[in-house]
Amino acid sequence: MIQSQDKYFDNFTTITNGTYPYKDFNFMKPFLTIPLLLAYTFFSYLMLDITLQYIPYHTDVAFLRIKQDEVALGYYRLSFFVHVYTSMFVLVAGFTQFSSYILRQYPKVHRYGGWVYAMTIILFSGPSGLVMGYHANGGLPSQLAFCILAILWIYFTIMAIRAIRKKDIQSHKRFMIRSFALTLSAITLRLWKFILVYLFEPRPMDAYQIVAWLGWVLNLIIAELIIFKYYSNQNSNQTKTELI
Repeated sequence: MIQSQDKYFDNFTTITNGTYPYKDFNFMKPFLTIPLLLAYTFFSYLMLDITLQYIPYHTDVAFLRIKQDEVALGYYRLSFFVHVYTSMFVLVAGFTQFSSYILRQYPKVHRYGGWVYAMTIILFSGPSGLVMGYHANGGLPSQLAFCILAILWIYFTIMAIRAIRKKDIQSHKRFMIRSFALTLSAITLRLWKFILVYLFEPRPMDAYQIVAWLGWVLNLIIAELIIFKYYSNQNSNQTKTELI
């Protein structure tokens, strides 16, 4: 299994005339890189702080205080702790997929980080998120939002893996952008909840229903805008080159 994966990753950097287009991989403007990295680090730290409340196995703290009926269900407890324990791995591994510097200087970090990211989502974080979505607070609107989120998260990640196995770099990058946009919903959901409560003071369940959708739909819209702008320019440049 390891040998086949290494063979697959050897192909990863030899798809376009023997070299990978590093400069095209990072779509972020240079002046945005450091602020976004600092923001990502800060919010990841906050996520870690939330996660540590449940370690090693606390069922009466933070979010679980209002989920005691679900905590009584063995499969929900298993899903919750699997989701919590794997969330930080996904955030860290996901970061390695969007740095042209890491890809150029430390390709193995990118390669195996990608496998950790994808397998964690497909086998652990995604399915456990689907179970939690079924039991989400806020009734049907919230349940539907979180279940769709989990399904799309798994789907985009699987499609990213399928694309790279077919040596389709462009499709791989598109689906990874979509997948990571949904990964970031763990951060944006909490950020939007803070903003809504601070500005409008809605009822708790109303706020939860809103952020259940806002926390990932807006991310996905931004991802599609990035893909449209980045790849439309790239395809346009490629067409001009061919004409010349």
